[in-house]
Amino acid sequence: MLQCRTVWKKLAPLARASSTVCRQNLRRAGLNNCRIPACVPAAHMSTGPAGGGRQNQLYALLVGAAGLGGSIYAYQTVKGDNKRYQERLDEIASRPYKQATEEAAVPTQTDAPAVSEPEAAPSPKESSPAEKTQLPTAEEPVLEAPPEEAAVPPAAPVVEEGVASEPALTKIPSHAPYLLIGGGTASFAAARSIRARDPGAKVLIVTDEADLPYMRPPLSKELWFSDDSSVTETLRFKQWNGKERSIYFQPPSFYIDPKELESTENGGVAVLSGKKVVHMDVRGNKVKLDDDTEISYDKCLIATGGVPRNLQVIERAGDEVMKRTTLFRKINDFKSLDKVSRNVQSITIVGGGFLGSELACALGRRCNESDLEVIQMFPEKGNMGKVLPEYLSNWTTEKVKREGVKVISEALVKSVTCKNDKLEIKLKDGRMVKTDHIVAAVGLEPNVDLAKSAGLEVDSDFGGYRVNAELQARSNIWVAGDAACFYDIRLGRRRVEHHDHAVVSGRLAGENMTGANKPYWHQSMFWSDLGPDVGYEAIGIVDSSLPTVGVFAKATAKDTPKAATEKSGTGIRSESETEDVAISPAASSTPPPPAQSHKDDYGKGVIFYLRDKVVVGIILWNVFNRMPVARKIIKDGEEHVDLNEVAKLFNIHED
Repeated sequence: MLQCRTVWKKLAPLARASSTVCRQNLRRAGLNNCRIPACVPAAHMSTGPAGGGRQNQLYALLVGAAGLGGSIYAYQTVKGDNKRYQERLDEIASRPYKQATEEAAVPTQTDAPAVSEPEAAPSPKESSPAEKTQLPTAEEPVLEAPPEEAAVPPAAPVVEEGVASEPALTKIPSHAPYLLIGGGTASFAAARSIRARDPGAKVLIVTDEADLPYMRPPLSKELWFSDDSSVTETLRFKQWNGKERSIYFQPPSFYIDPKELESTENGGVAVLSGKKVVHMDVRGNKVKLDDDTEISYDKCLIATGGVPRNLQVIERAGDEVMKRTTLFRKINDFKSLDKVSRNVQSITIVGGGFLGSELACALGRRCNESDLEVIQMFPEKGNMGKVLPEYLSNWTTEKVKREGVKVISEALVKSVTCKNDKLEIKLKDGRMVKTDHIVAAVGLEPNVDLAKSAGLEVDSDFGGYRVNAELQARSNIWVAGDAACFYDIRLGRRRVEHHDHAVVSGRLAGENMTGANKPYWHQSMFWSDLGPDVGYEAIGIVDSSLPTVGVFAKATAKDTPKAATEKSGTGIRSESETEDVAISPAASSTPPPPAQSHKDDYGKGVIFYLRDKVVVGIILWNVFNRMPVARKIIKDGEEHVDLNEVAKLFNIHED
């Protein structure tokens, strides 16, 4: 365009001069004939008298040249734009193949033989888009394939049981009618509930873990007692009753590929693994992933669970200390701790709660097999001191010691340093502990990262997203599991971090997402096992600061976690008991013996936790399959004059 403008500036004076000459010649011709023509055809201007013919021809030539130049320029411009547009389309189309090929080739680079420099593949700068995608030549037949299939590399990686495919090879759907954020127990329970009420539902689970949904309790319980040396790879374990099962809720064949979610007619459950939701647009009903991909939804469940807490003194101790510290939560944590326990001489567990005590007993069993030293330290006087009454906490501490664990009570960590390839833990009372590895089991912090972008309320006392009785945080957003802070009609606002609550709250949230509108009235339970011989189940508020009343009896061979699972047929006890409801508990006909004073042998029994003379929590110590009875007692909310009579409902005095 600039060239045409320059040429026109040079030719414009000549054109104007030629035009003037034509007009003058025309005027002379009219005067000679004694009249001025009323209308002169335009063609006569270019073919006028001989006196102005040359100038007219020059004018016509200039106009024709300008038009021809403009046409040539327009043609070249359009042709160049089309070429650049096609090159851009080719480059965009080749991206999925190049990315998938490059990532698929990474794991094999270490095993592949070295390639000499002349034989190496050309760099991306030297290759055209057509060369990178290896398009067929004109002589070869062209097979058209859908974009999804064209993006898959020739050799797909082998997928292990329960492990999702590589995120780079997965097409992310742009819309999911049911979007579940988080890949834990609550999400899976919700997905199963949604599909039960809406068989054609399309459910998408987004999780930042690489694994398909799995149960967490075996990570600190049965998996450690497996005799299979490959348990860290198979993640299959034997329950206390001897039956074998996988840690995963369902095999990979249960799920559909995320790229097929939008097109499948019968719906299904898809898992998008290795992706994290970082932003929620509540008004627009969409979320943004960590790779800037957006997914819209009709209804959404937040089941993000929590992240393990750590001690500030460990976080401030530096990278070397952090490298030798495990925050136990996921499958990878179990695998890494199992490996550490086989290659170090000493492991110290900081924390005396459920997780810390379970891991202490599990690792303590290995003390007999190797020279591993297992140390457990906590600020309380005894194991699970915040939950159990003092006498039972002391008994539990002795039980853990008998498992081979060195217990250090009333221990407050002041500092942690790394010296001479050892971690030195200095306590506030001056004691020093040297170890090779630390396991921090000091609680869970609910994951509420999406609260700010979504505008959701976080409870200041208990943490977690505040929800109503139907587990709703907004009209089309629900919350379940560890991250939900719900209102208990009997016990007030609460937040529960246990498997049974994740199952039941996830199931209820799924029902409500399909229009059930049911309130959450369930009293969830939790359980803990100190090996196959001692275990307990609890419900309600179990806080050692509350007044307690304990009724105990002599245990028999059937009063163990192992015997309980043999009877129920499942190692995850809450999966079977949550469906049962106690309508009218029948008391035992066997008269109870006189109330026992607390002594060293607590075979089995019931511990009642009281608030304003009303039972708000119950622990069943080596008493199993009686949780519906405990649930009804708390639901009734009545005062009881003699709790020994109430204990008869659990039949603890029957042999």
